[in-house]
Amino acid sequence: MSSPLIIKEIRTLRLALVAITPDTILAEQAADGDFHLLGAAIGCTIHPEWPPIHWEPHVLTFMLNQFAAHPDQASWHRYVALPEPNGARTLIGCLGAFAKDDPPATCEIGYSILPSFEGRGYATEGTRALIDHLRADTRITSIIAHTFPSLTGSIRVMEKCGLVFDGDGAEPGTIRYRLRLRP
Repeated sequence: MSSPLIIKEIRTLRLALVAITPDTILAEQAADGDFHLLGAAIGCTIHPEWPPIHWEPHVLTFMLNQFAAHPDQASWHRYVALPEPNGARTLIGCLGAFAKDDPPATCEIGYSILPSFEGRGYATEGTRALIDHLRADTRITSIIAHTFPSLTGSIRVMEKCGLVFDGDGAEPGTIRYRLRLRP
């Protein structure tokens, strides 16, 4: 059984996916609408559209609990997406994963890109990189993601990343997609 490496960034052609830590989560919780503390903690500017429209603040508490309960999965929990044109780093979205089982055979992923940056392939690029990172953890046999049937952009991201329709989702009205990594 292998454990994932704790990393600070996942790099893609256009993105730096910066790992969130308990300290950066606490900075975001303390922000109360003023996210300069979060930007300072991550080393970026915060786009005025932050946080994402469907963001639910209770997720930050969930992530803090995940860090405490599953330190071996710290490199999964959440990344912020920072495109790097000319070296400037601006927070444009987030993505992450958490184990659905113990041991973590199934991992659920999620992603969100701010509206001004949608349609440019950032969600697909970041999600592919996260899946590649998760694939290295031999404990994970499949990756799932949930969305609403009306969110066709989200469905396209999942399909481009190799996930296939897998039935009804965990919450009413949602659907689930799955990528099987191992038998």
